[in-house]
Amino acid sequence: MKISIHNYNPIWIEEFNNIKNELLNVLDFLNPHIQHIGSTSIDNLSAKPIIDIAVGLKNTSELDLTIKPMIDSNFIYYEAYNVDMPLRRLFVGLKDKLDCKKFQNTFSKINKIPHEKIQKYILCHIHIWEYKSIEWNRHIAFRNYISINENIKKEYEKLKIKLSSKEWKDGNEYNMGKNAFIKKIEKKAVKWYKNQI
Repeated sequence: MKISIHNYNPIWIEEFNNIKNELLNVLDFLNPHIQHIGSTSIDNLSAKPIIDIAVGLKNTSELDLTIKPMIDSNFIYYEAYNVDMPLRRLFVGLKDKLDCKKFQNTFSKINKIPHEKIQKYILCHIHIWEYKSIEWNRHIAFRNYISINENIKKEYEKLKIKLSSKEWKDGNEYNMGKNAFIKKIEKKAVKWYKNQI
């Protein structure tokens, strides 16, 4: 499958705010912290037009409390990824909630996720972690660091555009193509971020 990279679009901020308001209603009993992360959160950075959202909870014991309300609100639960990331819960939101009927509400095996088929329907990825955990801080640090470093932003954009010209098995394989660059920048970003908080 090809990964489509789009020029920065200010509508991504609007979409984030709409989803954030929905999540605040769905998960209000957990008092979540909600942040826009990933490339769509960075001004003037080309990106895959899928909104990545971090939801921070008080502690990891609350993670599984999100599953039923999220599924009931027509988010698709990617349970399969709990094996590799047991301290995260990952959900997918579709552009049209009615399209959820075309898919299972939970995917428990990675090889059963219909990546190519579902890709065109996806509006957002919801990543739920403990607030201020290592994973939470890593994503916030990366976003903030790239936002203020124009040369790194341009380098990252160039890499994504180059990778988008290739065929990928799925989005995970595409993400692995970015992994070396991201890890290199993350080291600097996390160190810088620790001095900011």
